[in-house]
Amino acid sequence: MLAAPALAATHSPNAFMADPPVLAAPGSIEQVVDNIRVWLIGILAAVATFFLTVGGLRYIAANGDPGETEKAKSALKSAAIGYALALLAPLFVTIVGQWVR
Repeated sequence: MLAAPALAATHSPNAFMADPPVLAAPGSIEQVVDNIRVWLIGILAAVATFFLTVGGLRYIAANGDPGETEKAKSALKSAAIGYALALLAPLFVTIVGQWVR
């Protein structure tokens, strides 16, 4: 109860109303292309990891059922394709960047 006034004094509502951050515009088209490349690789790797997890769990839960095993293998193939695309994304973005110039 004694700490409440001290806590209220240190956390005034105006303390959280600082100036919003200023976002800088990208300096060049290369920077934009690099940012797209990073986002693309991250998204593809995340989706591929999701499919790898789903495929692995399906394979474990299949318990010898041929239909479920095929679904698991399909998810694992999708994960492999996703990882391949994530590895090739820088090449694709570089090619598109060359077309734009």
